[in-house]
Amino acid sequence: MTKSDTLTPKQILSTNTREGVLYKQIENDRIECYSCGHRCAIGEGKDGICRVRFNRGGKLFVPWGYVAGLHVDPIEKKPFFHALPGNLAMSFGMLGCDYQCGYCQNWLTSQTLRDPSASARFEVLSPEDIVLAAHQYDATVVTSTYNEPLITSEWAVEIFKIAKRYGIVTSYVSNGNGTPEVLEYLRPWVDLYKVDLKGFQDKQYRKLGGVLQTVLNTIKQLHEMKIWIEVVTLVVPGFNDSEEELKDIANFLVSVSPDIPWHVTAFHSDYKMQLTPNTQIKSLMRAVEIGYEAGLHFVYAGNIPGRVGSYENTYCPKCHELLIARWGYTIQKNTMKNGCCPKCKSAIPGFWLVKK
Repeated sequence: MTKSDTLTPKQILSTNTREGVLYKQIENDRIECYSCGHRCAIGEGKDGICRVRFNRGGKLFVPWGYVAGLHVDPIEKKPFFHALPGNLAMSFGMLGCDYQCGYCQNWLTSQTLRDPSASARFEVLSPEDIVLAAHQYDATVVTSTYNEPLITSEWAVEIFKIAKRYGIVTSYVSNGNGTPEVLEYLRPWVDLYKVDLKGFQDKQYRKLGGVLQTVLNTIKQLHEMKIWIEVVTLVVPGFNDSEEELKDIANFLVSVSPDIPWHVTAFHSDYKMQLTPNTQIKSLMRAVEIGYEAGLHFVYAGNIPGRVGSYENTYCPKCHELLIARWGYTIQKNTMKNGCCPKCKSAIPGFWLVKK
């Protein structure tokens, strides 16, 4: 492994790239990238909105061969609550994002190419290195996260192809700004997919750099593809925390499937929103209640361990038996048997493989 701490982000991109596949020719050396919902039409010598995919000589070049973050985390931290409880995930990330969220908690990597105050360390690695690290730490999952994985999908898929040879589960932690083409590309290689649904007002979404309907379409398509999906909404005071908006989110998810787990998580002041107050516990608990009132079967409160009562736990939606007790990212109790409730034998939706 060769550290490249002295290289600038642009040098990383120029020396660690490869021609991508998620694009098509348009005209006069212009190309359309469809790795994310922006569908950037990129002219010769120009970058896409993400700044990490660029046109050189009529070809799309994409990030390859490095990580800006590599850590082992509990899978609950992603968060996946209905997938391999208690297992470890080897999380990797690169640089760049197609959004510009003022409250981003990973802004040092996601905004490195936009914000001069952001910086990140880089390490040149091969896909084999990452899978080997997962094996060494007994991680049963590899996860593309920290920056937006859709814009580095070619790299993630190369890692996932190797991971699957060794029975390792694969996952995305994403803003959901997808396209039908990129999701079809990912379909054979991604087992689990977390989508950030950042609100339900298109006007607010556009402030972040996205389009609400694109994310809703991604959630629907992932469910239709039978990729296990969990949805997270960071409840930000004054941005998306009205009862009306939370009800709209819950009702939408129910319309796709009441079995989709919805995580409502607490905002903590960060990045460009230092003056925005933290989410109050009562607001978070009310959001959970809204989800259940709408008909969702699994709603969780996050980012405030031990302070939200039973809303960190998983219960059987049929007989209400406690199945998984949690404190933050720690599993305190798990009574499920082969993905079923031990009391009423109902199958609980999720990705419940037994740890190797």
